[in-house]
This record gives sequence, C-alpha cells and structure tokens, in this order.
Amino acid sequence: MDYEKLETVMRRLALEAGDKIMEIYNADDFDIKVKSDDSPVTEADEAADALISAGLKEAFPEAILITEEQAGTHDTRADTFLIVDPLDGTKEFIKRRGDFTVNIAWVESGVPVRGVVYAPAKDRMFFTRADGSSVEEAGPFSKDEVGTLTPIKVSEPDNDALFVVASKSHRDQATDDYISKYATKDMKSAGSSLKFCLIATGEADIYPRVGRTMEWDTAAGHAVLAGAGGRVVRFDDHQPLTYGKDGFANPFFIAYSPDVVLKEA
Repeated sequence: MDYEKLETVMRRLALEAGDKIMEIYNADDFDIKVKSDDSPVTEADEAADALISAGLKEAFPEAILITEEQAGTHDTRADTFLIVDPLDGTKEFIKRRGDFTVNIAWVESGVPVRGVVYAPAKDRMFFTRADGSSVEEAGPFSKDEVGTLTPIKVSEPDNDALFVVASKSHRDQATDDYISKYATKDMKSAGSSLKFCLIATGEADIYPRVGRTMEWDTAAGHAVLAGAGGRVVRFDDHQPLTYGKDGFANPFFIAYSPDVVLKEA
C-alpha cells in the first residue's frame, strides 16, 4: 500500500463525505429507514457510503473494500482490507446531537494501521500520517490544502484519578460495574468513534466497551489511537483486538493509554 496516497485519499474522502452528511443534517427533514438488524440508516449514511466507496475503488482498485452499508461485502474473508463506516453514530445524527463521525481505515494483517476519523458537526479531524503517527488537524478544512497539524499522544494517567469515557447511546449496568473497579476522577460520555480519539489526544485515559460493535465501528478510531501510542485489547483476556474476524463482529474490548493498570473483567 502507498501510505502517502492513502493518507491523502482518506482525508479528502472523509471531508467530502462530511460535507454531504452536513448538507442532509442541516435540512429540515431527512429519510430514516430500519435495516434488517433493527438499526437505523439515513439517506446521509447511504450518500456518504456511495461517495467514499467510489473514491476508494478508483484510487485503490486492487484493495478489498468492506463497508457497513453494503451487506454484500460482509461475507468477505480477508485480513488486509479497507473498511468504512460512512456515518458512525447514526442515532446521534438522528437526534441532531453532533457526536457522529466518518470512519475510513486500512487493516493490514489483521491490524488497523492507518485511519481517519472526521466529526463534521464538531469540526474535529484525526488521522494517521503516512509514517503511522497520529495528528489532529485544525479547521476550517480544505480538501485541497492540509491545515495546521498537531501531533497527538495518549496521556500519562494517574491510576488513582482516571478520566473515563463511555458510550453515550449504549451505556449499561455491565459497563458501570466494570468502571467501578477503577479510581476515577471524571467520566464523560461521547458518541461514535470519538471515544478512541479522546484517548488518543489525552483527554481521556480509558474506554471500556461492554456491548456489541462491528469492525467498521472501531477500525479507524483504533488506528488513530494506536498512532498516538494507545492500545485496544479484548475485554476477556486483554489480548490485542484483531480484525478480519468472521462476520466482522467484535468481542467486548478496552481502549486505553498503556499506563492504565487494567482490571480483570
């Protein structure tokens, strides 16, 4: 893979998809449908998916592409592929809460090594550079010219006063029970893959996910976090979370700064 080209293409497509999403988000109304798994999908999901998929196929015709909105790609078996969630946080989008993201990632030998996470309603953009390091770009954003880039790095946490981030739409008792094992200073809620990015920037120390996710939900955020020195491990045995699993479904996991002393499940 040409990482320089990948960085440029992923960033540009994320911005273009973000523009399309915000055009629909700011409209008086938009169409909402229900998929076979009872999750919602909007015209913004579908429009962003069409734009990103076409752009990736044109730029990288030999690469395998997995995308949430194309069920036909979900039966693919591979450990090296592009993976897309064109609008992560659809529930946040529908409620007009702003915590939704565009996610594009490159997975290599089961590991997300490059990715972009763009939150268009919050004007925040995070991506991995060609060298694998992660940055946050300051807006306003231009598709043709990269703005000011700030290298990001995970925190050096105080295990007696941790900053925890948890899901906004999927918080449950099992999550709260696990968080209670830690000495926490503050806890915040965030939607979509922004939770990974908050750890990548040092704004939070740990994000436990005790609930269903798919690889397209996590790959881009995982790549950004890894490029900032963070880790993502399985909840049950603390082994690295890998990709290309059957059906692209994730087990429960923990994303964290490596200096956090993990508790057993």
